[in-house]
Amino acid sequence: MVDLYLGVNKTNLYTTFKGGKMINIDKVSMRFNLGIEKDSSLKQFFVDTFSGKKKKKSEEFWALKDVSFHIDKGEVVGLIGSNGAGKSTLLKVVSGVMKPTEGSVTVNGVISPMIELGAGFDANLTARENIYLNGSILGYSKQFINEKFDEIVEFSELKEFLDVPVKNFSSGMTAKLAFSIATIVNPEILIVDEILSVGDIKFQEKSKSKMMEMIKGGTTVLYVSHTLDSIKEICTKVVWLSHGEIVKIGKPKEVCDEYYKEQIK
Repeated sequence: MVDLYLGVNKTNLYTTFKGGKMINIDKVSMRFNLGIEKDSSLKQFFVDTFSGKKKKKSEEFWALKDVSFHIDKGEVVGLIGSNGAGKSTLLKVVSGVMKPTEGSVTVNGVISPMIELGAGFDANLTARENIYLNGSILGYSKQFINEKFDEIVEFSELKEFLDVPVKNFSSGMTAKLAFSIATIVNPEILIVDEILSVGDIKFQEKSKSKMMEMIKGGTTVLYVSHTLDSIKEICTKVVWLSHGEIVKIGKPKEVCDEYYKEQIK
């Protein structure tokens, strides 16, 4: 089992299993140690010492607390919740970017995470060079990228900018290129964080159509979005998170409507 994002074998992190479940999240908790304040210099150390100022200790922050649910093959599961609810952290844990402090994630299939589009780019390289660089990070061979190069460029709508360094791209252009590379294959499991807001309105429609094409092809999806209409339209099940804990799991309209009412109180 190879993660296309990291390009590494993750059998040490996950175990595969047979049956309808594609992802099983079992009592997952994620703790971070927040260093509130650090002594940045010897001078600062003496200033703090003689002024009587005490260094604050690091504080624990639990981004996820005992989260459990499963995703069946072909399901499109939406994650909703306010900022800081733990949605993106959960995506990173499922993708293997982070290892949970407690609990386990079991995955049955190859994951293609689209969490931080463009994170694997080198800003000093051109778009052409970054297609090969990012493609290799995603686990694609040079031969595969050669075969799909024109398709990637056409979808990205950046043909005229192929030899321009990415550092001169707008954030929308960078995201377009990253999305076009990441979706050149149809993965078994797609992990998505707000990609339908990529680029301009025209490209948003293209990215939405591409995602729907994957879903119709049987791809299992874990999807984060603040756009409830998008969640209702695309998802078959919704998980509502708040302060790292599950509030409710259920049908998209029912959970989204309840979440909306809670937000506008």
